[in-house]
Amino acid sequence: METSVDEIADGIYRISTFIPEVAAPAGFTFNQFLVDAEEPLLFHTGMRTLFPLVSEAVGRVVPLEELRWVTFGHVEADECGAMNQFLAAAPQAEVAHGLLGCLVSLNDLADRPPRALAHEETLDLGGKQLRRRRVRHLNTPHVPHNWEARVLYEETTGTLLCGDLFTHVGNGPAVTENDLVEASLDAEGMFRQISCLTAAAETMRSLAELAPRTLAVMHGSSFHGDGAAALNALADGLEARFRPERTFAGQPSVLAGGDTAPS
Repeated sequence: METSVDEIADGIYRISTFIPEVAAPAGFTFNQFLVDAEEPLLFHTGMRTLFPLVSEAVGRVVPLEELRWVTFGHVEADECGAMNQFLAAAPQAEVAHGLLGCLVSLNDLADRPPRALAHEETLDLGGKQLRRRRVRHLNTPHVPHNWEARVLYEETTGTLLCGDLFTHVGNGPAVTENDLVEASLDAEGMFRQISCLTAAAETMRSLAELAPRTLAVMHGSSFHGDGAAALNALADGLEARFRPERTFAGQPSVLAGGDTAPS
């Protein structure tokens, strides 16, 4: 495996590892995002087994020991499996997550006490003038899945670190202006990852009000363009394709060995 590093917005880097065996034959990317600022922030850590690759890639942008914040969308191996390895490598680093995630999981799982964030709270990452970076924490419970789910919005560049939203298979470009909606809907048909369709649609329309210019996608290519239109289109597409009367019981899931998660 190889891990690539690409700047997808000013000072925001996509760290990507393609694993062809996952969701074969198309394969699957596992992406982390590094915000280069006075206090560098990592969104997603990757699995523990990816730590050597991901940490080396982080070090291409900033010294690993200077990492200040370790963050992720929800508690899952590909999101935070290497959390404690990053804490060990970066003595000043703190995990930052929503209050619920800290209470339910991270106060116990993290080797150092995490920083609990309130909904809409911001972390000022520092920097000078136009390069100053601020990320806003937004709770998105059950969207796309897990009670403690959240996203981060980098206000200066208009980048939504949207985690599993817009998940799609394959190994496309680091960032694209092409429509990701149909590919994301096809992936949802394969994985059935969204745990509550109503909450997902409402949350995506709420996030669209941010009018993000870049969508930093965890699995697949990131998107640059009209983020509001993309979020609204994905909400519409999910409702049209997966509303309850069109859901068939027993639909196989490529990840769950035949079990199907409800929408």
